Amino acid sequence: MSGAVLEIEGLTRRFGSVHANERVSLRVRAGEVVGLLGHNGAGKTTLVSQVVGLLRPDGGSIRVAGVDAVADPATARRCVALQAQTQAPMDGLTPRAAIEIAGRLRGMSRADARAAAQAMAAALDIGEWFDRRATPDGGGLSGGVRRLTAFAMAAVAPVPLVILDEPTNDVDAARRRRLWEAVRRLGDDGAGVLLVTHNVVEAERVVDELVVLDRGKVVAAGSPSRLRGTGDHDLRLELSLHPDGDDPSEAPADAPIPIPIARRVRAGRRVLLTLGAADAEAAVAWATALRSDERIEGYSLAPTTLEDVYLAATATATATAATATATADAAVAGAATTTKQVTDV
Repeated sequence: MSGAVLEIEGLTRRFGSVHANERVSLRVRAGEVVGLLGHNGAGKTTLVSQVVGLLRPDGGSIRVAGVDAVADPATARRCVALQAQTQAPMDGLTPRAAIEIAGRLRGMSRADARAAAQAMAAALDIGEWFDRRATPDGGGLSGGVRRLTAFAMAAVAPVPLVILDEPTNDVDAARRRRLWEAVRRLGDDGAGVLLVTHNVVEAERVVDELVVLDRGKVVAAGSPSRLRGTGDHDLRLELSLHPDGDDPSEAPADAPIPIPIARRVRAGRRVLLTLGAADAEAAVAWATALRSDERIEGYSLAPTTLEDVYLAATATATATAATATATADAAVAGAATTTKQVTDV
């Protein structure tokens, strides 16, 4: 694997008092798929907009294929193919025409663009709509086919860096699998890929590295195996709680959970507990007893996933932010009290 095609260091972008990105650093190497994960509003699209020159950062640096993207955004942009989060404008065009035009704009010959477009249509299984024209009223092509066409437009010609912003939106399950395979092929063929998504479970299949954003900050980064924890031998015990029921994982000190828990995350009525494989039998026995006593609706035991890491990282960041806010509020209140006392004196 060769050098970096995207290097971001200390990237900061503010909108008034809000930090959309705060000292974000990440790297994408040639041949590597890097997932940028985060909730809506985490700062993912703001970061992408700065990479392609639509926004200027307030601080930090961006280099694309060795080019300073802040000082020379036009040159840097020519090294990037972007599938934006919004639908690509293709009214009046067929998928064939839109993909071929994208290839031609990237310097491909007419014959090469035609052949590459045909190959993309076969890979994504959109041949049925390949020559159907999109209409301005949203007709002609479904949202999923438009989305797949937009991906093909970004991926049809080789470039150093491909940025995909939520590429699977509106795409059906069968073709999502094909799209993920195409994303992986981009990396295997030598491109650097920055994959922006909130679909943690599906992204895990194709990424080499992950960066988790929350409230504009990087809260976790690393390979999937590293982020999962101590190793690939960890398991996830998921408890499904009753509506308004108690959480048995919040056991009192006199009735502790009978297995060691490495990580606990609550997501709605789901409780995700990370434990070692050696404790699987005891975990099943405990969960079975809870279900028999009707304290939970059900449970499942499976290998840990990036969803566990993602939820834990963002929950920790949210708790830290809440603590910081509470501390600041207390400090302000204390200062106000002190000022009032001094004034009263």
